[in-house]
Amino acid sequence: MTVPPRHPGHPDPFSPGDKVLLYDRKGRRYLLTLAPGAEFHFHGGAVAHDDILGRPEGSSLRSAKGATLLAVRPTAADWTVKAPRGAQVVYPKDQAMILGLADIGPGVTVVEAGAGSGALSSALLRAVGPTGRVISFELRPEHAAVAQRNVHERFGGPPDNWDLHIGDVGERLGATPCDRLVLDLVDPWELLGPAAEALRPGGILISYTPTVPQIMRLHEGLAADARWGMAQTTETMVRGWHVDGLAVRPDHRMVAHTAFLTTARRLSPE
Repeated sequence: MTVPPRHPGHPDPFSPGDKVLLYDRKGRRYLLTLAPGAEFHFHGGAVAHDDILGRPEGSSLRSAKGATLLAVRPTAADWTVKAPRGAQVVYPKDQAMILGLADIGPGVTVVEAGAGSGALSSALLRAVGPTGRVISFELRPEHAAVAQRNVHERFGGPPDNWDLHIGDVGERLGATPCDRLVLDLVDPWELLGPAAEALRPGGILISYTPTVPQIMRLHEGLAADARWGMAQTTETMVRGWHVDGLAVRPDHRMVAHTAFLTTARRLSPE
């Protein structure tokens, strides 16, 4: 039986098997799994897991060298950034836009290609809920193994509503009916034919592509097929702010371009 990890703000204290995120004074983050008798070592010294177990979330603790750490449970964004990876992950800012632009919510069936390291797969599974379904395709077995491991750890076991297929998505996509199609591929325009067969009329395709030539090719393909319409492309940039009393200014660094997100609607065959 799949037992989801305790979420941030869960009333239980830290327990064996819990994931904990430790913050130091400089904002560096360390993700670890709590186990009785174990120790975490970093540049600021050692921290005994037993000093964290049984304490409430949000507790402060000191290492053997006197460094102060804050212990909290990781959010979904923390999991994305800190989890092991094979392929490049889709980061939180783009995950949020994919879920919003493609209107992915409870009960929806989503096909994802490719699965990468499982970060977006996890976000999709959380969005569709137990009444929805996520069907992921990954061409490279080594990436699929990382995605499977990360998703299983994220949800405390294999999610009942997740299917992971290893192989060429183009060979099976046309026979996989769905409401939403998320493409994180180098050449998404090559799949517009089987994508139109898979998506139900009114369904939404969303493609994650890093470069301008890719979105040009994709828009050309969409425009050439009458089964597609309402195509548009956006990108998302995130700028943090430094706030310290009266000293308020934008951060010197920001998360700028990562990829373009192109959406299109599957039109009626009429």
